[in-house]
Amino acid sequence: MRPIVIGAGRGSRLGPETDDIPKALVPVMGRPMLDWILDALAVAGFARRDVLFICGYRAEVVRARYPELSYVENAGWERNNILGSLMCARDALSSGFVSTYADIVYRGSTVAKLVASPHDKVLACDTDWRRRYVNRSQHPESDAEKMRAEGDRVVELSRRISPEKASGEFIGVTKFTADGAREMV
Repeated sequence: MRPIVIGAGRGSRLGPETDDIPKALVPVMGRPMLDWILDALAVAGFARRDVLFICGYRAEVVRARYPELSYVENAGWERNNILGSLMCARDALSSGFVSTYADIVYRGSTVAKLVASPHDKVLACDTDWRRRYVNRSQHPESDAEKMRAEGDRVVELSRRISPEKASGEFIGVTKFTADGAREMV
């Protein structure tokens, strides 16, 4: 199973913070978001040398700072989306993978629980998400990637789900076994 960090985009909502660096390197609590993500992946047993980073905007900055990672470039990062970025790493998906957005900070226990799950396709969900949207202006609740679940099955994932009907917010962290990856691709 391969850890994949999807970080091709600029992060335009961060304004001038990303003029010179990609969003993955914007500091949160004194450290780049990517450092927090790599630490979370390590809790689940993934070494930095195993991480595949999907780059795009300011790729050279990430490559210089993290030479131990492997890289795939999304040359069309300005014209496609996160799934398009993930498909740039198609060759690395077949044995299963854990993927994460590069602009979210979460606990390592989240990754460990995903990896330990017996299911072929697992998505991490923040069930306390609405309180994190209070007083936001750049990223309102309506823009959240919301999920609806029935038991342990995700039945809908969309920004169009009304907040009141959402089970939580998809945080951009997933696990796909080899069987799950085949089906997804």
